[in-house]
Amino acid sequence: MGSLTAEPRAAETVFRSTLPDITIPDHLPLHDYVFEHLSRRRDLPCLIDGATGETLTYGDVDRLSRRLAAGLRASLGVRAGGTVMLLLPNCVEFAVAFLACSRLGAAATTANPLHTPPEIAKQAAASGATVVITEPAFVPKVHGLAVVATGAGAEGCVSFSDLLLSASDAADLPEPAIIDVASDVVALPYSSGTTGLPKGVMLTHRGLVTSVAQVVDGENPNLHLREDDVVLCVLPMFHVYSLHSILLCGLRAGAALVVMKRFDTCRMLELVERHRITVLPLVLPIAVEIAKADDEIIGRHDLSSVRMVVSGAAPMGKELQDILRAKLPRAVLGQPAIWSEQGYGMTEAGPVLSMCMAFAKEPLPVKSGACGTVVRNAELKIIDPETGVSLPRNQPGEICIRGNQIMKGYLNNPEATAATIDAEGWLHTGDVGYVDDDDEIFIVDRLKELIKYKGFQVAPAELEAMLIAHPDIADAAAVPMKDDTSGEIPVAFVVRSDGCEITEDEIKQYVAKQVVYYKRLHKIFFVETIPKAPSGKILRKDLRAKLAAC
Repeated sequence: MGSLTAEPRAAETVFRSTLPDITIPDHLPLHDYVFEHLSRRRDLPCLIDGATGETLTYGDVDRLSRRLAAGLRASLGVRAGGTVMLLLPNCVEFAVAFLACSRLGAAATTANPLHTPPEIAKQAAASGATVVITEPAFVPKVHGLAVVATGAGAEGCVSFSDLLLSASDAADLPEPAIIDVASDVVALPYSSGTTGLPKGVMLTHRGLVTSVAQVVDGENPNLHLREDDVVLCVLPMFHVYSLHSILLCGLRAGAALVVMKRFDTCRMLELVERHRITVLPLVLPIAVEIAKADDEIIGRHDLSSVRMVVSGAAPMGKELQDILRAKLPRAVLGQPAIWSEQGYGMTEAGPVLSMCMAFAKEPLPVKSGACGTVVRNAELKIIDPETGVSLPRNQPGEICIRGNQIMKGYLNNPEATAATIDAEGWLHTGDVGYVDDDDEIFIVDRLKELIKYKGFQVAPAELEAMLIAHPDIADAAAVPMKDDTSGEIPVAFVVRSDGCEITEDEIKQYVAKQVVYYKRLHKIFFVETIPKAPSGKILRKDLRAKLAAC
């Protein structure tokens, strides 16, 4: 079953899944792992462009990724140990480019194409990227890098299609690099971790192979994807949730992925009906849109193919979940889809720590509010944040995870790495939770200071640095405010400089010009002072208490 068992180790209570560990082919680089069964899947549909309907088979994607790897190496000098920035919305080219980087032994650092030019420049410099692959519309945001454009009309750029054509027959190309799967980085997403500014999270080939295997491999995997599944990919692939749990898990399972560039309710319903989509991964904002959609609009489409609806990245309230449960069973003509939001992860953990068994081959009942059980081939413990002593069941403390799936560390930041992964290999999540008598994991609080807006991470320190740099602002603190639609929204408490009368709108506009949309401030509270500890640390709990009293 999907329960855990407590096991004393050196006076510690360590939790493991009672599902048996599985054999993970952790000697394989990531691209070989996801294409391990290519010989029998070569002609199966792999990537379907939702806009055009164009379909690439597994054989096509394998061949194109080999060609692109050869083109990047020959034309732009990308080698093992190098870094390529993927500044792309959801598209077939994203998947091909990510796999090409894997073949080269290079790291792909993924970035939101809606980021501002300063944000893009910061990530490019910090990651050491020398090449960026992007759409023509985003080329003006990029400076100082070799640019590969995925479409026409971008002057001074290398053409994505030309790189594909520049390679010889990809089937005859040798593997471009010797890869050390345990230490070579394949994905370099940026995360604020438990606190502070965004940092490059080094995910190795072995780490991602392990994390995907923990979820989809074995006799009764947590996420039971099948070769005949058709999975909607509307969640952004530059986010680790979609990169891991949709793209990589889907490829490993041999499913077909329908790639949707941006969400639109009617368009999504059309795609579900046209391609007979069976698995529908969502996040909170999309769930809200579906809940708000008119029953007549939903009823126009045959959604009977949907067998599983997955929600993640941000928690979904019970009221919203109940609305969706009422809507979609009618839409799928009485065939109830499996519903659950029960999973828990963070980028640094590779990213999945736990998942319920509702999506398994032999599903188990879902417990409301739980995050499922720890994944196989991993260890979990709960510690007292003050003493570091491990805690038994039903006692909340900081959640720690250990296993081959966790990150290698933060790029060029040994101090932050040491503060997150201890000497015994435990990754400290900064989240507070407990394991109950039925072996389910519950999250109750956060030690970390991140704001989670629609599943995106917003670092308060980043916003505070901008605010304090303004001459009319003496001090500031950014905190999350609960929001039914977005989960949390960024708000700020601001102390004006003496004699200054800067307004709320002026502050909002000042920040908005420098950050991507999800980091924008939604409300400003003017105060006389920012509460701080003697050490100077902002007392965010005091500020959150003020918000709760509003």
